[in-house]
Amino acid sequence: MKFDFVIVGAGSAGCALANRLSADDRFTVALIEAGPADRNPWIHVPVGYFRTMGNPRSDWMYMTEQDPGIAGRAISWPRGRVLGGSSSINGLLYVRGQPEDYNHWAQLGCTGWAWDSVLPLFKRSETWHGDHSNDVRGTDGPLSVQDSRLTREVVDTWIDAAETAGYRRTSDYNGEDQEGVGYFQLTMRKGRRCSSAVAYLNPVKHRQNLTIITDAQTEKVLIEDGRTTGIRIKRNGAMEDIHARKEVILSAGAIGSPQILMLSGIGDPEELKPHGIEVRSALSGVGKNLQDHLQARPVYKTNLSTINTEANSIFKKGMMAMQYALTQRGPMTMAASLGTGFLKTDDQLETPDIQFHIQPWSADKPADGPHKFSAFTASVLQLRPESAGHLSLRSANMDDHPEIHPNYLATDLDCTTIVKGIQIARKIAQTDPLKAHITEEHAPGSDIAMDDEQGTLDWARRTAVTIYHPTGTCKMGVDDMAVVDPRLKVKGVNGLRVADASIMPQIVSGNTNAPCIMIGEKAADLVLEDARS
Repeated sequence: MKFDFVIVGAGSAGCALANRLSADDRFTVALIEAGPADRNPWIHVPVGYFRTMGNPRSDWMYMTEQDPGIAGRAISWPRGRVLGGSSSINGLLYVRGQPEDYNHWAQLGCTGWAWDSVLPLFKRSETWHGDHSNDVRGTDGPLSVQDSRLTREVVDTWIDAAETAGYRRTSDYNGEDQEGVGYFQLTMRKGRRCSSAVAYLNPVKHRQNLTIITDAQTEKVLIEDGRTTGIRIKRNGAMEDIHARKEVILSAGAIGSPQILMLSGIGDPEELKPHGIEVRSALSGVGKNLQDHLQARPVYKTNLSTINTEANSIFKKGMMAMQYALTQRGPMTMAASLGTGFLKTDDQLETPDIQFHIQPWSADKPADGPHKFSAFTASVLQLRPESAGHLSLRSANMDDHPEIHPNYLATDLDCTTIVKGIQIARKIAQTDPLKAHITEEHAPGSDIAMDDEQGTLDWARRTAVTIYHPTGTCKMGVDDMAVVDPRLKVKGVNGLRVADASIMPQIVSGNTNAPCIMIGEKAADLVLEDARS
């Protein structure tokens, strides 16, 4: 069990890494995944996230601690535990973020991560099936990205109303200018989910220099004399060591990677010592800088047909299944959201600061199924929250999930922005042609007036939930709280890198799957540059 490179985590970044590193047949690569292979058929049906989230065979089933910012609630944080990681259970939404996000990373000292540097990686990773009138989209990458195969009148009407309210349409929010309203782009190929495992692993999984090991949970990184020598895993109830001749790369995600680092003795000594963990590298930033997108979910009852009415009919559900089986089209190709909008809460802002996810259905919890009445959801979130939380070990036992403290809505700006976002949602709902089709505001409801900022904020605290974008817990940078340098090398330990959402110094302005794949592509370049030299 010796390899040149050992990658921990077969998620969005890890699969890209495994593909690119094993393309050089001089090196052997092991890809270690805690979960099973992606054989569950619901993984590959786009709407299957209803079945895979909350399923312990594909979801880590994390829960946060009680958070004062959301009225003392503890909420679930789904994370993929299967080949493909969260890209196998997410909502298929493809969003790169704003060029300014990456330029800001570079300004923070992350050399090589400005937009001009990462754009070629985004292009290399994708095959975009839409308009190629500009030069920012890829044509022959492994990841299939396409427009939605599904439209809904209620989403079209929302987009028309947003335009009437003064917001412009966009034909491609993944171009140089993100601002505008339109339909989401999806990681989909011929009506099936295109996860990072489908895109990057399936075409190369038979390479002789690539070994994929599933159902193997990593306990810790093995370190001797300041250098990483491998990892320790638990498989079939027994502990095994896997050795790395050159490097170990952690791609276990914004929760898994910092937990593994801390269990390996890399972290804040004051947090490691109480658990009896020997300190290998004193890095106080491990587990800190936790950022996430918090979504408020206004819901509107409507006289238009929505997924609610279709899914609550056995006959219509049967027709959906038949349509998908025969044509790979229809509601079963639905992503987590159909419509989107990247908008400004203030005209003085240079770039959008809120994002909408328009869903032609509504539910108290997705796992509970849709409401019995016809309705849609106008979910809204703040793109660049100031609030940051942290992770901490619950124990030195690898099976004990870490404590997750999101620290939502902890600053005045975050509170103000979420209130303004909800007000914009209500403004669009009160604008024709949408207004004529809304029969009732189900939430926040008529008890909270449009100009009642405190009431609106209180409602958000009571009801808002994650939109599944944890980042930043092993942040990249040059300051004292940075865990990895701009080449993704863990400070104080040789032969160890991190490449996943945890390295983001600041969360990107949008969904995080596409940036994580880009990070995997970038990490592969950095690792191969060093190995070849």
